[in-house]
Amino acid sequence: MKLTVSESDIGKRIDVFVAEAGNVTRSATQKLIDEQNVLVNGHKTAKNYRLRAGDTVELSLPEPVADKAEPENIPIEIVYEDSDLAIVNKPKGMVVHPAAGNRNGTMVNALLFRLGDSLSGINGVIRPGIVHRIDKDTSGLLIVAKNNEAHLKLAEQIKEHFFTRRYHAIVVGNLKEDSGTVNAPVGRHPIHRKKMAIVSDGRPAITHWRVLERFQGFTYVELTLETGRTHQIRVHMSSLGHPVIGDELYGAGHSKFELQNNSLLSGQCLHAKYIAFTHPSTGLWMEFDSRLPEYFVKILEKLRKQGDGETAAF
Repeated sequence: MKLTVSESDIGKRIDVFVAEAGNVTRSATQKLIDEQNVLVNGHKTAKNYRLRAGDTVELSLPEPVADKAEPENIPIEIVYEDSDLAIVNKPKGMVVHPAAGNRNGTMVNALLFRLGDSLSGINGVIRPGIVHRIDKDTSGLLIVAKNNEAHLKLAEQIKEHFFTRRYHAIVVGNLKEDSGTVNAPVGRHPIHRKKMAIVSDGRPAITHWRVLERFQGFTYVELTLETGRTHQIRVHMSSLGHPVIGDELYGAGHSKFELQNNSLLSGQCLHAKYIAFTHPSTGLWMEFDSRLPEYFVKILEKLRKQGDGETAAF
């Protein structure tokens, strides 16, 4: 498969380019390069090679090997499925794929039980089918690829910003404007390695937000991702001084309301509500909109009861 090298890709390291184009991990990309499954202008390449104008990049994907993650009979809600992909509504508290400390009970374990071997192998044996991820304590819609061709085409849409993702969240405080945009690069925190932060050498990150409803001390917002960096929404909203309620990692403190409803929140109040994309085989535009989970609805009801909510115009 040939990967498109655009003008903005010139100067990028080949491992970074392939990781972004295929939406795979850097380690998986470097393994592909080591095994000569990535060619530049028809020749093997080094991992630190930087792209030049006119380069052609070819990616060969080996057949997926037997998955190391074990299938588990875990109930999951598949809202749509065909021969190329599936749309899953991930519950709050579920990790997407196995990792250190979370070997079982993940979305991948559940997918292996439900879908068997019909998952793309691009992201390796631990993350079969995973095109994009959402945090453990974020609920909502997730797209899963069932073959490598579909995976690459979907990843390309994400890279080129043709893939629409909208989240709903409740944030601390009242935003002054009714809508806005945060355009700030996100990368690993220089001190706290488990956190992300706005850093000058981070990857470009853009989040658009708009107010849906205002409460006393809180705001219900819709957020549209133009990029999809790790913890992007949580970092961007915290940078505005309006962290997502229940966010233990990026919250600016605990309000009385958060402390009173800690067991109900159990992490950030953030839901991946809507996704839209072009089907990788049919070319049809597809849209999926999910209901708010029960915990989110209950939080909204509590906020409406504690004061007169002002509904924003849609």
